[in-house]
Amino acid sequence: MSSNGSTRDFVTGLFVLAGFVALAYLSFTVGGLQYKGEGGLPVYALFDQIAGLKPKSPVEIAGVRVGQVSRISLDDQFRARVDLDLDKSLKIPVDSSAAIVTAGILGDRYIQLTPGAEDALLKPGEQIAYTENALVLERLIGKFLVNIGGDKSKDSAESKPAGDDAGGHGANP
Repeated sequence: MSSNGSTRDFVTGLFVLAGFVALAYLSFTVGGLQYKGEGGLPVYALFDQIAGLKPKSPVEIAGVRVGQVSRISLDDQFRARVDLDLDKSLKIPVDSSAAIVTAGILGDRYIQLTPGAEDALLKPGEQIAYTENALVLERLIGKFLVNIGGDKSKDSAESKPAGDDAGGHGANP
């Protein structure tokens, strides 16, 4: 009877321990603490629009995580300076490019590096010269709607008879 009770206590203890491990994992994940990897190659890139990119966002090459965004700030010309902490074992050509992309349609933003072809390599503290700004979906939809509205007014102006132009513009004198 006592061995049956101690087995039950042991299983209950394991279940409680598994619960604590799960809570600790969720706390670290939700809190933004992540395993940082090697790091050690700090470089930066300047963007006109970062649209929701955050510190600790991943940096990837060909879908493989090679670093993270360490800091975001404004430079003297009001461009976003994004500091990247990359794996120090990487050898990144100086003509590489950085683009801010989105995981899925509405997913988190991250930086996608595309290595260049130059023999010279980026050194710590240097700038990634070629950048592609984030695509802001709201702006794209707004431009699309404006263009649709512009096309309708253009179409209606073209379909008007020549004498209906109140502004005095038109092909007829």
